[in-house]
Amino acid sequence: MDSATPADAPGTATSPALIDRREALGLLGAAAALVFSADAPLSAQAAGGTQMTLTCFIRYQIDPYQREAFKEYAQNWGRIIPRCGGHLVGYFLPSEGTNDVGWGLIAFESLAAYEAYRRRIAADPDGRKNFALAQTKRFILREERTFVEVVDGTFGIPAGPVK
Repeated sequence: MDSATPADAPGTATSPALIDRREALGLLGAAAALVFSADAPLSAQAAGGTQMTLTCFIRYQIDPYQREAFKEYAQNWGRIIPRCGGHLVGYFLPSEGTNDVGWGLIAFESLAAYEAYRRRIAADPDGRKNFALAQTKRFILREERTFVEVVDGTFGIPAGPVK
């Protein structure tokens, strides 16, 4: 639904990823851990004290010449996703290295909560407008979704003293 043009569509440019999916998920997991305070577990950080047990990692292959358009798209979700029931961990733009891959991380209580969120976001006027922005400007070449869960005792652990 929020996917734009497939990477293999005529007229789209593709480039090979410099890191594989496992490396990307590892990097995003580390980034997600940085988003949350080291002093409180994820469950205490979630709205209403509800534990987020499922995280949707969205990997976007973007047109590197339309980085600012993707940034606008991501910033728009910052207002839309929370009101539709998603716990927005964050959107991430490429910085160093690969210039055509961005990520979005959204946490949910359950798969059922995710499904309800998808219905709400599809009906949301601003959500529909943001989907249309991506389709019109064609800055998203490909989109992949992976659902992951936190391994108990491994998330949000602060760095210890360096020896």
